[in-house]
Amino acid sequence: MNATLAAQIINFLILVAILTKLAYKPILTALEERKSRIARSLDEAEQERTLANTMKKESQEQIAAARVQARAIIDEAIALGERSKEAMLQQAREEHARLLKETQEEIERDYQQAMNRLRVEVASLAVAAAERIIEKNLDAETNTRLVQSFIKDFTKEKYGELA
Repeated sequence: MNATLAAQIINFLILVAILTKLAYKPILTALEERKSRIARSLDEAEQERTLANTMKKESQEQIAAARVQARAIIDEAIALGERSKEAMLQQAREEHARLLKETQEEIERDYQQAMNRLRVEVASLAVAAAERIIEKNLDAETNTRLVQSFIKDFTKEKYGELA
């Protein structure tokens, strides 16, 4: 072995010792720190992913609940509309029946008034005819002539539908 080789080995060992003392430990420490930072980042990413999944699931549940609630509101509105429609129809039917009844009562009242006026008119006409007959009741020919005269005077123009 020559002295150069021995010196190179000693230099190499000194270099390794210096590198170990000055560079190897800081590199290992930096690598350990980086490894632990990566592990923390992975843990945080996993927690964030879990949180995101939980929030997504909650959002989907809220959307589903909102849809159910919206459907219930729509169904309630439809039912309310149907009830309102039925109430309005019922009210219209009642109003129609009331108006019909009032009209029939008015017609009946007018009919009764017309009949009463007719009875009065017929009675006065009968009295007038009887007065004529009684005043001039001399014979059958005169009675017949008076009745025919009464009938002749009993025109539609004077007495309307009675003639």
